[in-house]
Formats: sequence, structure tokens, C-alpha cells
Amino acid sequence: MPTSSTSSSCFTPRRLKTLRTINAISKSKIPMPPFNPNDPFLSKLASVAASSPDTLLKPSSNPDNLPFLDIYDSPQLMANSAVARASARYGGRGRVRRPPPDLPSLLLSGRIVYIGMPLVSAVTELVLAQLMFLNSVEPEEPIYLYINSTGTTRADGETVAFETEGFAIYDALGHMKCQINTLGLGNAIGQACLLLAAGTPGRRFMMPHAKAMIQQPRVPSSGLRSASDLYIHAKEVVTNRDTLVKLLAKHTRNSEETVATKMRRPFYMDAPLAKEFGVIDKILWRGQESLMAEVPTREDWENGTAGAKLGAKSGNRF
Repeated sequence: MPTSSTSSSCFTPRRLKTLRTINAISKSKIPMPPFNPNDPFLSKLASVAASSPDTLLKPSSNPDNLPFLDIYDSPQLMANSAVARASARYGGRGRVRRPPPDLPSLLLSGRIVYIGMPLVSAVTELVLAQLMFLNSVEPEEPIYLYINSTGTTRADGETVAFETEGFAIYDALGHMKCQINTLGLGNAIGQACLLLAAGTPGRRFMMPHAKAMIQQPRVPSSGLRSASDLYIHAKEVVTNRDTLVKLLAKHTRNSEETVATKMRRPFYMDAPLAKEFGVIDKILWRGQESLMAEVPTREDWENGTAGAKLGAKSGNRF
């Protein structure tokens, strides 16, 4: 995918123009798609937008800080007594309480496309519309794809969508003219893992405790289909599996045989293993590098050196 320079400012003059366009669209009576109310990222974002919306307008000085992620650890979000007293007033003198913006407009203003649900048709339609909108208004500015999705299955493994839903988003990403930054939050399973790996090389991120998983496409409920229909559908599932293997091999730089072998059964990856496998390029440790350096790695356990590392860590405490 083509790349462009990453802007350290989240709100350039052209971005403000985009924001005004988004606000105009949000004022019209266009039905907005539902968002998962239990999603931790969206809940935190809505809370910050309601309490201190100006915080979201401040750009980060670190180019590796993706938009709106500073809300998790920024000291500016620690409410002091004055802020707490001011927040308690509703419509008081010298202060105008503004309602929080709707989350789709807030995310689009930061050029963020958030996938927080399985890839059902309604989610795919929304994501494609957002990608086309952002690519049309500012084709040279980067797009940030935040992913917390179980792909085309539910958390219990039941199939809820066709594999083509994920391929549709993947193809759209391939036609974007701008840099695609992908970030794994929570889960990136199946087709969602493919989207995570499909970002611009060097700009694929993952949070420390997020998980990725690749698996073979599932066969949906057969219902009352005839034997001939089942045979045709089974061949389509195999075709989708082979396509998924080729695409994952391309973006992770592994051989197709390696990917196919891993996908025979669900292959779970934590952030370090996902980086090793080639799904991502960088883990956003957020100051936890020294802490994680003391944790035994997979190789340490396999080589029998994990005990020595844990012993050295315990010895440093005294």
C-alpha cells in the first residue's frame, strides 16, 4: 500500500475543514449505526468527550502516539479539585456545558475508523463508507484503523457473516491512496487479524495485552440445504480459506505452508508473538518496556532459562 508522511498534528487546517464537513453531516437527520455500549474504548472516549472535550483537540508530540490513545495515560485527564468543582456545575456562570459529540463524528474528526463488532454486513457498510469519505476529503492524510473484532464469528465461534465481508474491507484498504495505520485493541480474530496485518508496513501496532488469532473459515449452519448445495458451499469455504492463507502469507512474510499449518487449528498470538509472526510491527508498551524486559519470553521457557531470569528479578527487589 502507498505510504505518506505521518502528520504529528491531528488537526491541520484541512482537518478542521473536514471536521466542519462532518459536523454538517451529523446535524442532518442521517441514521447513525449502533455502537457497542460495553466497548471499553468507546466508553472511555465518550467520558473524556463529555468531561474535557478540549483535551481531544491537543495533538501529540510523539508521532507513534495514535489519535485519542493518550486518553488512557495523559496526566491532563487527572481531575483536580478545581476541575471537579467546575464539572459539578451545570450551566453555571462563566461556563457553558456542551453536550458530548456523537462518537462517529468524533472518531471521523481524528480520521479513525473503529471496528468494534463482528464483521456483519451493517458494520462492513459503515466501514466502507467511512473509508471512502476520508479518502475523498483528504486523500494524502493517514487513516487510523482501530480493530477490536472477532471477525466473521462471534466470541463463541458461531459464524455470523460471510468471509467476503472481511475481503471487502481489505480490498478497500488496498485502494486507499494514503497511509493506513492499524491498531489491535482487545481481539483481532480471523478476518480482523487479516485487516490488522494489512496496514502500511511499519505502521501496524498492537496494545500490550491484545490478542490476535488466525483460523480456518467456519461453515455456517446448513439448515435444510440439499447435499448438492452443501457440496457447493464447502468448495466455496475451501476457496476462501486458500485466499486467506495467501493474503496472510503476503503481509506476514511467511510461506503459505507455514500459515496453512498454523491455521489448521485456532492459532492465538499475544502481542510479542504477533510481532514475531509478522502480523504487526510494533507494540505500544507505553512505558512498560523495562517491566516487560524482566518477564521470561517463550524462548526462555523452552530453553529452561526462565527460572534464572525470575530469580534475578526477585533478587533485584532486595
